[in-house]
Amino acid sequence: MNEVASGDRLTPKDYASDQEIRWCPGCGDYAIVTAVQRTLADLAVARDKTVFVSGIGCASRFPYYMATYGFHTIHGRAPAIATGIKLTNPELDVWVISGDGDALSIGGNHLLHVLRRNLDIQFLLFNNEIYGLTKGQYSPTSRSGTRSPSTPTGSIDRPVAPASFALGAGARFLARAVDTQRNHLCDVLKRAHAHRGASFVEIFQNCIVYNDDVFAGFTHKDVADDAQIRVEHGKPLIFGKERNRGLRLAQGRMAFEVATLGEGEGDILVHDETDRVLALMLAELAPPAFPMALGVLYCDPAESFDAALAAQMEHAKAEAPDADVNALLRQGHTWRV
Repeated sequence: MNEVASGDRLTPKDYASDQEIRWCPGCGDYAIVTAVQRTLADLAVARDKTVFVSGIGCASRFPYYMATYGFHTIHGRAPAIATGIKLTNPELDVWVISGDGDALSIGGNHLLHVLRRNLDIQFLLFNNEIYGLTKGQYSPTSRSGTRSPSTPTGSIDRPVAPASFALGAGARFLARAVDTQRNHLCDVLKRAHAHRGASFVEIFQNCIVYNDDVFAGFTHKDVADDAQIRVEHGKPLIFGKERNRGLRLAQGRMAFEVATLGEGEGDILVHDETDRVLALMLAELAPPAFPMALGVLYCDPAESFDAALAAQMEHAKAEAPDADVNALLRQGHTWRV
């Protein structure tokens, strides 16, 4: 889709703008922007056919750092702007960049509708479980008990689970990745780009200033092998440093349990990314009892909103080839003032 000719092959640097990147030193956003630039280069996408749209927040600086078209819009409304862009020019490759506060607070309504409509875009949610740009207030994804300037005695909210929200909204593609695991993140981004329809990718992103190491329980290198499970379609749900543990259904319950290989591994489930119920169960897993599920949790393509709208418009034109909008507006009862 929108690829450049092989003789004009671009490098990741060709997708980077000349703007100075202004994130805090050590921010996970640096890793994400380089991963996206590498992904675009690997896919050889055309820069003049690519658009990045963002709302408000640290993540929303993203369009400035890409040598493509971009829109830095308003708080929570990036999906609405992206919808207008895609419907106006369906040939454009549209990416939406948003943080957990931008997308799931004031933008929750817009995110819901862009997912249920299945607009052909890539939606990247940078989840650091905090409001970073406005100095560390708790966000919709912050865990219960989070102490922040807006919750000095600890949050009493139950946090939003982005992956479960996306599935509940009707997303047809759901994936997860970690900011610093670049190779895996690039693989996930390529899958999201190949999907026709709304691709929702939750990226666990570390805010080094206001919520440092909030994901260390499953991202730190000392625990990652045992605290993460990278799901792959058609492969057993196995994890662990020794690759000796797996997920199976608990006896008599629709719930997971961890099994040790050699003790009934025949019951280990095989990942089916087209199974929405399995995807929801994987999305709900959390350390320390279970590993965090990463990779493509769900992919079950359906007709995209923009494709359906284009077909509807073509049908309407065929039904009334001589339609005149001006005449339509002036027909019936009119008044002269």
